[in-house]
Amino acid sequence: MPATKKLVIVESPAKAKTIAKYLGPDYEVQASVGHIRDLIEPKNLPAELKKGSMGKFSVDVDNGFEPYYVVSDQKKKTVADLKRALKDADELFLATDEDREGEAIAWHLLEVLKPKVPVRRMVFHEITKDAITKARDNTRELDTALVDAQETRRILDRLYGYEVSPVLWRKVGPGLSAGRVQSAATRLVVDRERERLAFVSASYWDVIARFAPAEGNAFTARLRRVDGKRIATGTRDFDDKGRLKGDSVVLDEAGARALVTAIETESPDTRVVSVDSKPYRSKPAAPFTTSTLQQEAARKLRFSAKQTMSVAQSLYENGHITYMRTDSPSLSQQATNAARTQARALYGADTVPDAPRVYTGKSKNAQEAHEAIRPSGEVFPTPDSLRGKLTSTEQRLYDLIWKRTVASQMIDATGSTATVVVGLTAGGRVAEFSASGTVITVRGFLAAYEEGRDDEPDADDGDERLPQLAKGQALTPSDAVANGHDTSPPARYTEASLVKKLEELGIGRPSTYASILSTIVDRNYVVPRGTALVPNWIAFSVVRLLEEFFTELVAYDFTAEMENDLDRIADGDAERLDWLRAFYFGDTGHPGLRSVVDNLGEIDAKSINSVPVGEGITLRIGRYGPYLEVAEPGEPLVDPETGAVAEPEPGVRRINLPPDLAPDELTPAKARELVDAPPQEDRVLGQHPDTGRTIIAKDGRFGPYVTEILPEDEAKGKNAQKPRTASLFKSMSPDSVDLDTAVQLLALPRTVGDDPESSEPITAQNGRYGPYLKKGADTRTLPDEDSIFSVDLPAALELFAQPKYGARKASSALKDFDADPVSGKPIRIKDGRFGAYVTDGETNATIPRGEDVEAVDFERAKQLLADKRAKGPAPKKTPSRAPAKRATTTKRATKKA
Repeated sequence: MPATKKLVIVESPAKAKTIAKYLGPDYEVQASVGHIRDLIEPKNLPAELKKGSMGKFSVDVDNGFEPYYVVSDQKKKTVADLKRALKDADELFLATDEDREGEAIAWHLLEVLKPKVPVRRMVFHEITKDAITKARDNTRELDTALVDAQETRRILDRLYGYEVSPVLWRKVGPGLSAGRVQSAATRLVVDRERERLAFVSASYWDVIARFAPAEGNAFTARLRRVDGKRIATGTRDFDDKGRLKGDSVVLDEAGARALVTAIETESPDTRVVSVDSKPYRSKPAAPFTTSTLQQEAARKLRFSAKQTMSVAQSLYENGHITYMRTDSPSLSQQATNAARTQARALYGADTVPDAPRVYTGKSKNAQEAHEAIRPSGEVFPTPDSLRGKLTSTEQRLYDLIWKRTVASQMIDATGSTATVVVGLTAGGRVAEFSASGTVITVRGFLAAYEEGRDDEPDADDGDERLPQLAKGQALTPSDAVANGHDTSPPARYTEASLVKKLEELGIGRPSTYASILSTIVDRNYVVPRGTALVPNWIAFSVVRLLEEFFTELVAYDFTAEMENDLDRIADGDAERLDWLRAFYFGDTGHPGLRSVVDNLGEIDAKSINSVPVGEGITLRIGRYGPYLEVAEPGEPLVDPETGAVAEPEPGVRRINLPPDLAPDELTPAKARELVDAPPQEDRVLGQHPDTGRTIIAKDGRFGPYVTEILPEDEAKGKNAQKPRTASLFKSMSPDSVDLDTAVQLLALPRTVGDDPESSEPITAQNGRYGPYLKKGADTRTLPDEDSIFSVDLPAALELFAQPKYGARKASSALKDFDADPVSGKPIRIKDGRFGAYVTDGETNATIPRGEDVEAVDFERAKQLLADKRAKGPAPKKTPSRAPAKRATTTKRATKKA
């Protein structure tokens, strides 16, 4: 009889591999690869359940909100493997993550595997030998309150999405979605763009000049006061309508230039009015939480939130950092000692304070169950010691985490800030200039790390190095310059600042920020432009509909309160069923989602999708994109019998918007410019050499194209023909395309030749997803559109000789790597119709938006494929034959072992 082992189940294969090294041969470590089951799609429910109270959501809203779970097709093999391993085990350790998702995964494993051996819940927040050994020896019971919180969130999201999204499909456009957190995040981005649209810029001038003492270096100072009144120097002095606020005055161009001229020509007596010095002190930033890590990685490394979490996951699973989803900035005693010891060794004993620094969370819904994100172990490996063991992206992120952790236990940076005020009288006006400079005498934590910050409008330039000065000291002015400025609208959100705002409002959780940002980009609500997040017009329609008809659901306070409620359920202070019943059916506090949906009334889709832009101009958000609509007078109607002239019916003209025009750039003046621009006329290219028909180039809603004009007798009647049309290639323009090219385009598909073996014709043509070759039902992608005209028969036959998927010649790949350790097949980076992706011929993983393809190395490519395998393939449309309903046994409250 084979010897039994203890079975340990974790979420990911990478994590399993690392943990197995520490547990030894008596333990078998396997991965569930994430969740093994989820709510079934309502269309795949058994027929007898589709008509009942479970049919709409796969959640029985009339009977305790009981969910109907199913093991997905792609997870059946995983479950079978786990069951086989469990047969030979004498003990089961559920070692999934110690958060709500991890606890829920463990509960689902229990429900599906139904173990008959002792079960232990094993938790840890770092993967080191000591941590794993300690977790194995100190197990606990399953925390059913955490499971309840996760299940409540999952049901809540199903109810929200399935009730609200169909309203968006009907009134805004197909394929749209609403979500508890994504809708609030989209609203934030739209609200900021609305502020920018409403913003009125104000103009102001200032003067800078150089001042030199008799001995010492000259310094630059900026004009602050004229005739005793403070002059406006930035956005803080104006409101959003461009109106001056406070007691400051505006210096105009004439006044600024007159002062400069007077300083240059009069050589005025210039004196130091005052010198003020104040102590300077700066404290180190707290160790990283999930949100602060995402913010800082965005600022310093230009990582997207999704990339940050993916790289952090890899660092965690390979034992380099602690668990990366946490709200807590606190450090354990072990970590505090490690950071202080390392700071003392690297930067000197005088850089470490006598008492350890203690950090506590400030998040509205902080969970203190985990530590901050920090290097693993009792001794933190330095970044240099891991060089060569980490990928380039892992190295950069680890370096950031290590520096932040060590710096958090170092002393403050101290020094002094000096401010000098310089006075002079020129052109009959009394002017005061000022300059400031900070001298840091003790660098403290700055020796290890300095926190980044978001750009601030109208921020003064860096510190000025000031010479030794005394009150009344004479100075010589020179190089006076007048500068004009315009106030700036509020900056658009970046990923970093949006995550920061969501956290401030208490919306979302550490584990959701990356997926929120990905969702609003993938849904095309938001488009990254550089680091800025720019909303599309479709987002304005979605937010407007939600604000008008689902007001409470997109209210920031209400969304944050839902997060707090989920925290209370996780802590065992609230009941899942009571909360879901109140949310869906309503209570004295709010009407409930169902009541809101049932009483929506008539929604005017045209109004929801319209934005007045200027006099007589309206922006419409249509199915195929935004456009301007302007009313125009129609032609008078003349009665042919009486000659009476009737009032003309007004006409409507539509003008497409330039695709790269941001919403805040569509000012009334810009709209009028687009409306008044002469319409692009059809360009006649000439006559077709074979048919004699006139060929023209046009610019249509779906892009530029060429078409032929049919004679009137061919265009009408029962046997009317349709004119041939062909879209221009991306490299072509209707202004420059010539007749020969147009004739070639209209002749597509082009016959390349016949296959010598099958005699089937091979054609080259353009399609929805780009240029390709076709032979019968078989196709091959061409490298570019120009190849449609240039590819010859030998080249076409060579393409068809290659496999259609997974093993194209190396030249078709952007990068080639060694074999994947799971599939054993070479990994390549390719450019697909939806962007660059990693593939081993079996699994395809899209490279996240914002991630540099050139920076993707072998380790990163392996990680992307592993993450994709963990998610499993897209679910099949065929229903599962025997879905398993969730067991109705009540979860019992448990105590920690």
